[in-house]
Amino acid sequence: MNLLLIPPDTRPPTLDFPATLARAAGITVFVPPPEALPALNQPGNFSALKAWLIDHAAVADALIVSLETLCLGGMIPARRVGDTLEGARTKLELLRDLKKRHPRLRLLAGGVIVRVAHDNDPFEEKSYYGEHGTQLRRYSEAFDRADRYPSPEGEIALARIREALPQSVLEDWLATRWRNHALHLAALELASQGVLEHLCLTLDDTSEYGLASFDRRALEARADTLGVWGQLDIYPGADEVPTTLVARALQRMPTTVYVRYAGTAGASARLLYEDRCAGELVKAHLRAAGALQVDTLAEAELVLAVNTPGSAQAGSQPDYGTVDTAERHLPEFVDFIKRCLSQGRRVSVADIAYPNGAELRLMQLLETLPLAELAGFAAWNTAGNSLGSAIAQGLISGRVLHRERWAEACFGRLVDDYLYQGRVREEVRRALGEPDPFDLGPRTAEAERQLAERLEPLAHGLWQRHFAATGLNLIWQEPRLAWPRLFTGVFPFEVHER
Repeated sequence: MNLLLIPPDTRPPTLDFPATLARAAGITVFVPPPEALPALNQPGNFSALKAWLIDHAAVADALIVSLETLCLGGMIPARRVGDTLEGARTKLELLRDLKKRHPRLRLLAGGVIVRVAHDNDPFEEKSYYGEHGTQLRRYSEAFDRADRYPSPEGEIALARIREALPQSVLEDWLATRWRNHALHLAALELASQGVLEHLCLTLDDTSEYGLASFDRRALEARADTLGVWGQLDIYPGADEVPTTLVARALQRMPTTVYVRYAGTAGASARLLYEDRCAGELVKAHLRAAGALQVDTLAEAELVLAVNTPGSAQAGSQPDYGTVDTAERHLPEFVDFIKRCLSQGRRVSVADIAYPNGAELRLMQLLETLPLAELAGFAAWNTAGNSLGSAIAQGLISGRVLHRERWAEACFGRLVDDYLYQGRVREEVRRALGEPDPFDLGPRTAEAERQLAERLEPLAHGLWQRHFAATGLNLIWQEPRLAWPRLFTGVFPFEVHER
């Protein structure tokens, strides 16, 4: 299979990880040239992207495309640029043209319902979000509550928040949301007309109440009218969608998956950046990837082991109030994984106890197991990001043809999610005196020096403990930061046959 991949941005989890997994399964992957893709909040070049697509479509079997990158310059630029809806829809029509010219080309697309950011970040959001983010979040929640539960009190509360915001700020912010929402409605039309084989519309960093939930309901209502649920998934997620769609493109028949939670009430655990409980989120991600959840271990081709919090996620670890409670039993959870591995079962681990990195207590227990034998592992960013990644990796694990690429994918997730996000990132942040989380500026070089110094011995140690016995060699290279902030690292390395 020849696959064209247009990611939402160029960070390793959104570009390198899905591409590496696809190559491990024997897929030839083509990605656009760097100038066609976004760089943080700088839009990509549509003309270069269009030329690349037209040039490669004739040899491709499938295209996985971010609607925001194609039509608005990238996932982050889509929150910031002032492009018109007419212009965005014209770019979207390129997909119809490609399908008309190449009827056998499979088109799988992902779009991101605009988030209401939890942090006052002026770099990934509109520049005024640094000053007005808190009030915009209040408006978002009040608007959604007033729409769901109409009342005079709700309308009064919404009016007061609206009056506290500069009119120009609110109008511009809402206009951007409306344009992106209209683009997603147009994508639903492409799905209903058979242009798109599958469409994932995901809610990024969402919550129970807010404008993203309002948009979701409107999209779902339109999907009802068009009758496109067979080609559509709408659920919380974002960055992991390219990986999810790679797994879906490989599924001839749905892979059966048995889900095991860390606690008996794990499915009902509440999550910080999603609008639903863990169990409902798992079901949504399984469906999007083309998998089928089953009720018994005997029916399953894959085991998804989900490290859920006791009752709710918490922002930092250890947390004994809602995460590490008597409502879950980690040693027994890891014993179950060990038993499954000893029976030759494929097991993928999704660690969602905390966002933004692996739980260190879990990893202490998992390190007693042969980590290189896992069918997948993810513990990065939101619960949706981790679940989508772990599910897709687990599904692809049964189709591996190139073990070097597979080892790169597996080791890379452990380095990123466990060693960097779970351990080193916080160490570097403290060593730098807790710098601006949104822009390191001139301190970027020092942050990267600290990162390289602290991470390299940990990475080599992890490789020696769990991967050296595979007969593969690790060629480690200098890590760096994807953007001038600590949130995302780049960990280049190569794996070769010994």
